[in-house]
Amino acid sequence: MTGKFFWYELMTSDPEAAAKFYGDVVGWGIQESGTEGYRLFTVTEGRGTAGLMALPDHLRDAKVPPHWMGYIAVEDVDETVEEIEDEEGTIHREPFEIPGVIRLAVVADPQGAGFIVARGLMEPPPTELAPGTPGTVGWHELYTGNVEEAFDFYESLFGWTKGDAMDMGPAGIYQLFGMGGMPVGGMMKKPEPMPMPAWLYYFNVPALDAATEKVDAGGGKILMGPIEVPGGLWIVQATDPQGAHFALVAPKR
Repeated sequence: MTGKFFWYELMTSDPEAAAKFYGDVVGWGIQESGTEGYRLFTVTEGRGTAGLMALPDHLRDAKVPPHWMGYIAVEDVDETVEEIEDEEGTIHREPFEIPGVIRLAVVADPQGAGFIVARGLMEPPPTELAPGTPGTVGWHELYTGNVEEAFDFYESLFGWTKGDAMDMGPAGIYQLFGMGGMPVGGMMKKPEPMPMPAWLYYFNVPALDAATEKVDAGGGKILMGPIEVPGGLWIVQATDPQGAHFALVAPKR
């Protein structure tokens, strides 16, 4: 479906350590992808849900830290890249193709938050896992310089719809967004200490306290939480031992 997040990728300074850390915290398995240097985080029955690779040399040289990136589905990657340029977004890597697997481009919105636009080429495409499945992504959060401008950009590109807006006091407005009638994420103004706008992804886990203990034990750092959010869910935000930001969401502590 156009506009849907469908894959996630960790670029890190230590893939071996990251594989162990997220295996312990999120419960992922790890397997080879068939592409050298690229492995898959897996959930139920070996189904891939995210990718893992070393930071490429050019990103290391540019001092880019370990980070997660989300893939958003589009019908035509090249056309979408042109639209992003027209909307004053940035193209970090022009469209390229992994034959028979995917066509993609690495981009950023006008305020600098990075993501990937892609079209899967596998036939038939993988079936979707049920919402809330442990190990999948349960929420997408954009920290941005201007919420209204950011929403307009993504609405224009992907047809996202505006949901409720919640007043977070000094933190400003938290703007929900959705697609297909279902809320899938939120946008808010980035806090001052955050160096630049970015996306944050929330991984589903069965229970939050047990996962949080594993973050601490594995050398990660809890930045916020645990806190309860609307819907009776519990969240924490954290960094892994290599410094990549991520979050966890669970139906219970």
